[in-house]
Amino acid sequence: MAGYFYPASTEELSTLLKSLFVHPLGPGKLPPAPPSNDLLAIVSPHAGYEYSGPVAAHGYYLASGTSVDTVIVLGPNHHGIGSGVAVPESDSWETPLGSVEVDRELSSRIVRLSSIVDFDDLAHWKEHSIEVQVPFLQFSLTPGFRIVPISMLMQDELTAVEVGDAIARAVQELGRRVLFVASTDFTHYEPYDDAYRKDAKAIEAIRSRDVSELYRVVEGGHISMCGYGAVAATLTATNRMGASRVELLKYATSGDTTGDRSAVVGYGSLAVFSSSSSTS
Repeated sequence: MAGYFYPASTEELSTLLKSLFVHPLGPGKLPPAPPSNDLLAIVSPHAGYEYSGPVAAHGYYLASGTSVDTVIVLGPNHHGIGSGVAVPESDSWETPLGSVEVDRELSSRIVRLSSIVDFDDLAHWKEHSIEVQVPFLQFSLTPGFRIVPISMLMQDELTAVEVGDAIARAVQELGRRVLFVASTDFTHYEPYDDAYRKDAKAIEAIRSRDVSELYRVVEGGHISMCGYGAVAATLTATNRMGASRVELLKYATSGDTTGDRSAVVGYGSLAVFSSSSSTS
């Protein structure tokens, strides 16, 4: 997706990423953040950087204060290609900012512990939802981390819970220090006020950390949130790993960045913590 969702030039990409952090809708400061040991996960959007990048920067600024071995990035499969739930067979992913190694040991353990996660590069071939998170990670985190990309074509509740349980067990068995990134956009192509109203309900369900409630709200409210399964799997895993609360860091829409409020896409940045400390 380099050259499409984000610049293909190393210099242009680095410059753009810096601008997103200091953007009026961004956190207003560049990484690194103060050290933090209680951040378990972030929820991050995945549109083109000019649309959702300032919102995404809030989560990545917070993440820049953490020290992790592996980042587990879960996202929806928009194209219907490949296995229902898939980790890549490849050993590394490359962006204009360099290569990031895939944590094959953790990936293999997740596959072994779940009946529905497969090794499949095809599921990741055209998918942007996970890829666009990687340059943000490279820009924000200390080099040396690895990734486990997990593409979810199947996003029903039973699948999400099984995937989340398998991830949590694998992480605990291997003793990894991990950060989760759940990649999702919220309402798609609805009027500005409708998007804000609907997405507030989905965000409140995420903040409750109740997976069944998230499905009830998204399905019952006809909320066109594309990565609900990725978020649900992340909540399942982090609940098993001691999550205590979820904070909304920033919500905005494409209407806030482009000025066109007739049909917008909603973007939210949230953080899952393992203790009761505050980021404010």
